[in-house]
Amino acid sequence: MNSRAIRAYDTGGPEVMKWEEVELGEPGPGQIRVRHAAVGLNYIDTYHRSGLYPIAERPFTPGLEAAGTVEAVGLDVADLAPGDRVAYAAPPMGAYAEARLIPAASVVGIPDGIDDETAAAMMLKGMTVEYLLNRTCKVKAGDTILFHAAAGGVGLIACQWAKAIGATVIGTVGTDEKAELARAHGCDHPIVYTRENFVEQVWEITDGNGVPVVYDSVGKTTFAGSIDCLAPRGTLALFGQSSGPVESFDPGLLAAKGSLYLTRPSLMTYNASRAELVASADALFGMVSEGRVRIEIENRYPLSEAVTAHRDLEGRKTMGSTVLTV
Repeated sequence: MNSRAIRAYDTGGPEVMKWEEVELGEPGPGQIRVRHAAVGLNYIDTYHRSGLYPIAERPFTPGLEAAGTVEAVGLDVADLAPGDRVAYAAPPMGAYAEARLIPAASVVGIPDGIDDETAAAMMLKGMTVEYLLNRTCKVKAGDTILFHAAAGGVGLIACQWAKAIGATVIGTVGTDEKAELARAHGCDHPIVYTRENFVEQVWEITDGNGVPVVYDSVGKTTFAGSIDCLAPRGTLALFGQSSGPVESFDPGLLAAKGSLYLTRPSLMTYNASRAELVASADALFGMVSEGRVRIEIENRYPLSEAVTAHRDLEGRKTMGSTVLTV
C-alpha cells in the first residue's frame, strides 16, 4: 500500500524536507502498522533534520512522536489489534507520515478521555517532564526550581507538574505574552530574559540561596547563567540545546561554583526498557486524566507543511505544544 510522508535526502535547513508518496508494506514479526491522526512537533526533530544529531540513513523521515489507530499487526503481537488507539514517543524515527510500520513494543495504548491530537502533543514532552522531575533530579514539595523556556511545550507541562508536586517555579521566557502564558500554567516567577538578568532575578527570588536544580533545554546561551543560579551541590540538567551546543569547559568550574552536578539526560535512555516506557506513560496519563496537567495545543500545521512548522519553531514563533495534522 502507498502512503505519503516527509522525507529528507540530506541534512540542512527546513527546505531539505519533501512531501512524497512512499510504499508501505505489511508489518513484520513484532511490528504494527499505524494510521496516524496527528504527529507531535519537537525540537529534537530539527536536530535530526539539520544534522546536529547525525542520521546515517538516506532518505529519512523525521519525527519520534505520533498518535493514531492500529491498522494491522504482525506475528508475535498479542496485546494489540486493529482498531486500537495508540501513541508513541520513541525511536525509530518516521513519525512524519500518514501511516508507518513501528515495533509494537514502542507504543502504548491511549486511555479513554484523551483524544488523538492531545496524545500526539503530550507524549514526548510529557514523558520528558516525568523523567526530569521524578528521576533526573527528584523535585519535592517546598523546592524552588528554575526551568528555562517555560512557555514552550515542555515548559508549560513542567510548570504544571512541578506546581502539582508543591514546588515553586521560576521560568525564563522571551516575551511578555509568553510570561503570561507561563504564569497561567503555574510558573510563579516568569522572567523575561530579553530585558532582565535571570541570574540576578533568581538570586533575588531565592533570598540569595540559589536553586537546587536548573532544567535547561536552551544550551549555549544559558549554560553559564544556569551554573550561576545553582545552590551548592545543585544539579544542572542540560536536556537540550536549542541555542546551540555548549562549548568545552574545565570541569573544575563545577567545584569552584559549589561542588555542582552536571548531567546531559535524554528520554531515550530513561525510557530504554519497556517497563520504564509504560511506567512513564502511565504517570503522564494519570496527571492529565486527573486534571493536574492540561495539554493545550497552541499551534497546528498540516503534515504536508512541515517545512513551515520547522521554520516557525526555530524562529521562536510558536508557544506551547504543536501538532502536525494528518
